[in-house]
Amino acid sequence: MDPARTRLVALAAERGVSLSALSGLLGRNAAYLQQFVRKGSPRKLEENDRRTLAEFFGVDEAELGAPPRETVLTVGSSGGAGQGARTADWADIPRLPLGASAGPGTLAFDAAPTDRLRFSGRWLRQQGLEPVMLSVIEVEGDSMEPSLRDGDEILVDRSARPLRSGLHVIRLDDVLLVKRLEPGSAGTVQIISDNPAYPRMERPRADVAVIGRVVWKGGRI
Repeated sequence: MDPARTRLVALAAERGVSLSALSGLLGRNAAYLQQFVRKGSPRKLEENDRRTLAEFFGVDEAELGAPPRETVLTVGSSGGAGQGARTADWADIPRLPLGASAGPGTLAFDAAPTDRLRFSGRWLRQQGLEPVMLSVIEVEGDSMEPSLRDGDEILVDRSARPLRSGLHVIRLDDVLLVKRLEPGSAGTVQIISDNPAYPRMERPRADVAVIGRVVWKGGRI
């Protein structure tokens, strides 16, 4: 195994993240990095994939097979030439082809990404978010208006966290929904639509599979 593949396996083990999860971070199928490591296909990582992984692990791209970084000359305030490196700090989050709605939803949350939406790595770190645990999905329907509108895109954090009040993507009765959750009484959860035309529900906590918390939204003006 060449040094880049060996280093990738070691970094994944240190962070406690699987190669399939990292493949999802890249917007690839779950076996992509397994094939890269074990079968040598592809022969080397594409530049964007290598950069995303390096940013996630906080290492130089050279550790994952990048050629030596070119030196970029910058002009100092005194008029002399100084040396610096032009670095990028971005995370490409997979956009999944499914919607969370008040109607019939998609049953799975592991569909192959259609493409990726780029976020500032610095901003994600400030929010305490790990890129590998994030996905972008589209909202369907009007049940969460005015907070979320039909066609809005939401960033969903799938990290295991204690449940607290807020917007979440959930699976309920084999339907994928985005709802506001609040703790109920005696082990129940209040499932709330912000649109008052839709009634709120109260269900046992065990009946509600929390997929992730909504941490950002974007949409047309």
